[in-house]
Amino acid sequence: MAKRLPPLNPLRAFEATARHASLTKAASELSVTHGAISHQIKALEQSLGVKLFERAGQRLKLTSHGAELLPAVSAAFDGIAAATQRMTRPASTGALSVSCVPALLSLWMIPRLGSFTSQYPDVRLTLIPSNDGRDIRAAHIDLCLHYGDGGWTDCWMRKWSGLELFPVVSPTLINNRPIRAVRDLADHVFLHGDDGREWHTWLAAADGLDLERGRRHYLGDARMATEAAVHGHGVALGDTVTASALLARGLLIAPFSLSVPAVDDFYVVCRNEMKSTPIVQVFIDWLFAEKALDDGRVGAPVAGRIGARRKRPALRVVGARTGS
Repeated sequence: MAKRLPPLNPLRAFEATARHASLTKAASELSVTHGAISHQIKALEQSLGVKLFERAGQRLKLTSHGAELLPAVSAAFDGIAAATQRMTRPASTGALSVSCVPALLSLWMIPRLGSFTSQYPDVRLTLIPSNDGRDIRAAHIDLCLHYGDGGWTDCWMRKWSGLELFPVVSPTLINNRPIRAVRDLADHVFLHGDDGREWHTWLAAADGLDLERGRRHYLGDARMATEAAVHGHGVALGDTVTASALLARGLLIAPFSLSVPAVDDFYVVCRNEMKSTPIVQVFIDWLFAEKALDDGRVGAPVAGRIGARRKRPALRVVGARTGS
């Protein structure tokens, strides 16, 4: 059976009058006459069978029944106002939690956060460095930017970017221990951001698989491998998305003109029901807009690169890598 509720207009008149303790001020707020407010309150009192106001000199005072009713009415109107505001400004305010590949988060997303904040200053971001597929269905995470083969099921996804991989090294290290040919990598430590598949792919293309017997460090992810390269601890694989800024700033050098496609790609992924959430859509649109800006920029050539001997034509090299 439907609950019986008083009509909306008398409730609005009651709430405004109680707030102002004045019929005149309530009438002004609601853009109606003094008589209309008085009529609405009398109608509400008759509907409820109780007295809601009493006179206290020049002001109106709530009766015990009015005092009991007011908090519920005020809360209801506040809730309606808040819901209406969310609907009229759905994409520009609120909290958003994003899981992102650590290297991509540190080297690409965080440097560009100012762009998002300037457009949506009332969005509160929680950024989580992770490439864990379980994040896609985690209740506390709204959106993921992950590295993988796109094989996630029962979710919405869209490829954000492919990437190509190539060696990167710090200027200090290469000056102290020159790299003039692929064979010179034998004098350096190989820095891995994965299980070794990506270096194997590049070395196979460079006809250097025998170099895999050299010194190597396995780090937790591509971000740490890249950071280790910046600090001069060895040679890492960079990619065309995350390390381009490090190359442009001279923190890394790409010594070879050979790149190979990465095993996987970057994808924007989320639960199906989250895709239609306006604040999620805003961030998705921003991610693709920023990527389009990057793709439209002409990268400066990297000086001092060496042609690597290879079994197939080289792919072009520009930036530097991230990965899982």
